[in-house]
Amino acid sequence: MKKIVVFGLLALSIIAITPACGGKGKDDPKPCSETAMIVSTDPANGSTQAPGIGPNFTLTVNITANLPSAGVEIKVTAAPEAGGAAFYTQTLSDVKTNVSTFTITNTPATTASKVDITVTSKGCNTNKWTGSYRYSKK
Repeated sequence: MKKIVVFGLLALSIIAITPACGGKGKDDPKPCSETAMIVSTDPANGSTQAPGIGPNFTLTVNITANLPSAGVEIKVTAAPEAGGAAFYTQTLSDVKTNVSTFTITNTPATTASKVDITVTSKGCNTNKWTGSYRYSKK
């Protein structure tokens, strides 16, 4: 009889604990009601630029619509397209204006490179825009 009671309590404990384990974790993104941002870049998202003389390359990120009231974080990373370590990374963590300008430095000569851009709302991390473009230094 004791075995049945112990087994029953064990079964009830498992049933009670299971819902707590199966749901969304605290790190899962929460849905938000922010309107999706509209972003344009110069050079344009998805473009491949003609080789430039450098040494510096300018990128402009423009949130043309729906800038979140809490602001955004903009992360820009440039790395060789064939792979390898990034030679440029900059993050602006508290942007509350529509236009941000970056100056990409340290581009290796004659190497096809890719710039990745991520704009993330500070108020809702699921409101995110990503883009990229390709370029090279002569």
